[in-house]
Amino acid sequence: MSSTVETATEVRPFHVDVPQEELDDLRRRIQATRWPERETVPDQSQGVQLAAIEALARYWGTEYDFGRLESTLSGLPQFMTEIDGLDIHFIHVRSQHEDALPLIVNHGWPGSIIEQLKIIDRLTDPTAHGASAADAFHLVIPSMPGYAFSGKPTSTGWGPERMARAWDELMKRLDYGRYVAQGGDWGAFVVDQMGLQAPQGLLAIHTNMPATVPADVDKASLSGDPPPSDLSAEERRAYEQLIRTYAQVEYARMMAARPQTLYGIADSPVGLAAWLLDHNDADGQPAAAVVSALDRTTSDTGELTRDEVLDNITLYWLTNTGVSASRLYWEYKGGFFNSKGVSIPVAITVFPGEQYQAPRSWAERAYPNLIYFNEVNKGGHFAAWEQPQLFTEELRAAFRSLRQEGSFS
Repeated sequence: MSSTVETATEVRPFHVDVPQEELDDLRRRIQATRWPERETVPDQSQGVQLAAIEALARYWGTEYDFGRLESTLSGLPQFMTEIDGLDIHFIHVRSQHEDALPLIVNHGWPGSIIEQLKIIDRLTDPTAHGASAADAFHLVIPSMPGYAFSGKPTSTGWGPERMARAWDELMKRLDYGRYVAQGGDWGAFVVDQMGLQAPQGLLAIHTNMPATVPADVDKASLSGDPPPSDLSAEERRAYEQLIRTYAQVEYARMMAARPQTLYGIADSPVGLAAWLLDHNDADGQPAAAVVSALDRTTSDTGELTRDEVLDNITLYWLTNTGVSASRLYWEYKGGFFNSKGVSIPVAITVFPGEQYQAPRSWAERAYPNLIYFNEVNKGGHFAAWEQPQLFTEELRAAFRSLRQEGSFS
């Protein structure tokens, strides 16, 4: 991967260039995988099943188009700039509509900028997708430190709080004096921190993994205690979902405690693939939405496909970011879903496949300036990746509502 290097604070073009020898080495490593015996149970309770990962590896090593990723990314305007001593890679697509609203979109783990590719055209060129020019966005999609083409921190301190400050600096460097932010998964942590820091240019945030859990509920769910007795039916459902989620985060505990020990995911592409697949969503672990995509070769409605899953895994491999991305879990010492005290305008979309479905009652307490709240009937933890059309409709509606409330005046 190469970039044109100029001065530290300048924004310089970035071009993806994957050497053929790296692709040849990847194929060789896939084909040379030393496999364990199959699991001793008929389900996924011991992890990613052998038959599933063997089938994925066969396709990855023999049929997957390795030029696909490079071609896709090369068709997008990409840049690099140094912020706080670290190179930050980002996609920057300006809308043809000059009055478009600047939006910075934050990815999570085990995702990357690959999560956001299907929403770019829908957001920057809404008239081509049946929406109004008034719903257009200028789009900025950064790679988090330690992920994809961004620099890998060589010292501690690059958690969500520091990323929040860096993203504000990035938007200012692009001459966006007023902008909004969106985040899911770890990106939701970053936009919450942006909301707490409330830099002058940040008008509002949208999150699809809101931090709404009251202190007493948060304490009870983390310790596995019974829920407070005064919860409504909707709040009790959310509590039970939190209990389920905390029972399925072994991967997070490992990365939070010992990320450097994960040498295997830097040495084995199949080991990396299995590790990235074995996160959870509302429908189980491994994440049901991603596992189901492994059998989906095409989709006319934007649903996740096998090639898209492999694009993301391949990006991790080629940039050798399996371990560096894991360190974010070690860096973060705060709570996960507990309310943080964000007071700027906030929009929330609740997807049924999320780690928990935030009740409106909790959202209104956690975000006192809540201007938009909507529960949709489909979509999951990586909503932009899984349901790009619905996701972009929600962003348009959310920020349209904020405009109507006068928050952008």
